[in-house]
Amino acid sequence: MSGVIADVASPHFRNERSVDIAALPEDVWPWLVQMGFGRAGWYSWDIIDNLGRRSATELHPEWMIQRAGDTVPGGPIEFDTPVVDAPEHLVIAVVDRRLLVWTIDFMLSYRLNPVGQHATKLTAVATGSIQGPSGGIFARYLLGPGDAFMVRKQLAGIKQRAEGGG
Repeated sequence: MSGVIADVASPHFRNERSVDIAALPEDVWPWLVQMGFGRAGWYSWDIIDNLGRRSATELHPEWMIQRAGDTVPGGPIEFDTPVVDAPEHLVIAVVDRRLLVWTIDFMLSYRLNPVGQHATKLTAVATGSIQGPSGGIFARYLLGPGDAFMVRKQLAGIKQRAEGGG
């Protein structure tokens, strides 16, 4: 399996995080593909990214992304899914999205690599850029660190659920 392949061109920030999970990739995958606002949540700081609604602790097949091109609700925005390659690689993205005076490009790429016979290394790579007045500063010093803070918690939440800890 190759490394993480999806990135924003010329990003203002790039964060990479990973976690080892005592579960097979096919057991981790369903937790990833049911994410989204109003669905399973993001398994992170729910008060921040899910308006206080607790992230799911059970699998819900009706929420799961089935194919590339499906959308993932993100609250005020929707994410596209340019890559859905079960159970190895998922990319959710906001590409060339206009918001007031800014244009946003953001990708979150998840790669699941088997480790030994019964474990998975889940790697998340977030890249982003914001074009427009002070966009690069906002992306580099607020969005980038904020995303790193959220994704670290998200990976721990996915690990807990995939290992059976709900």
